[in-house]
Amino acid sequence: MTDAGYKYRFHLFPIFGLMQLKGKTAIVTGATSGMGRAIALAYAKEGANVVASGRNETAGQALEDEINGQSGKAIFVKGDVADPAVNEAMAKRALSEFGQLDIVCTNAGDLGLGKVTELPIQSWQRTLDVNLSSVFYLLKYALPEMMKQPGASVVVNASIAAFKFFPNHPAYCASKAGLVALARQVAVDYSPNVRVNIMCPGPVDTPLIHDSAKAFPDPASAVENAGKATLLQRLGQPSDIANLALFLASDASSWMTGAVIPIDGGALTGTK
Repeated sequence: MTDAGYKYRFHLFPIFGLMQLKGKTAIVTGATSGMGRAIALAYAKEGANVVASGRNETAGQALEDEINGQSGKAIFVKGDVADPAVNEAMAKRALSEFGQLDIVCTNAGDLGLGKVTELPIQSWQRTLDVNLSSVFYLLKYALPEMMKQPGASVVVNASIAAFKFFPNHPAYCASKAGLVALARQVAVDYSPNVRVNIMCPGPVDTPLIHDSAKAFPDPASAVENAGKATLLQRLGQPSDIANLALFLASDASSWMTGAVIPIDGGALTGTK
């Protein structure tokens, strides 16, 4: 190998807790609860400046105060990500407050429950707007700035619903499948400057899964059964997803782009 002129560099795997994102600025959508909130906190703990967005102003302000109270830097931008103007505002606030944009992590989600023949057209459109179109809008405004930054990373929070289908979830499943396709296309078009990777969580203990349970025949037991059915026999926790989002945003994953990563307790592999 050495005779052929190959050069190798060996790096120890970076350990989280060593300010992996110090000096970087991250936008985190859906940051007022669940996975998005856990990711915003994890990014801030690792040194990132965080622009957090969501519709719940009280929860968003509490997140901002928590991060700033722990010597981090965060601002909250209230708004509905289905609105292109809100996404443009997030990118502009990142630049005006912190001078750069390195990381985007999208988490906002809507369910749109009901069979195709029963689902109102407005609910179908709303789910696609929140889950899919919002990511297009944000990246449209964020990517020009991210292209200027070394090590820029997009982390898209999709779902195993892109590949596994559930009763009465046509809008949700379709939007998540589209989201995977969109993110991989962006990975192709903006490499090598920007990396784009996709997380596909399984059943995670967040408010959304409890809302999702309403579409099942026995909502009262659907959430518990979802956890028990995974190979690891438990629901995921927001911190599980935050750990992966942190890895994908950091230089520890510098040779990864276009990857679609199930993080589901083995749900796509089999059931117990």
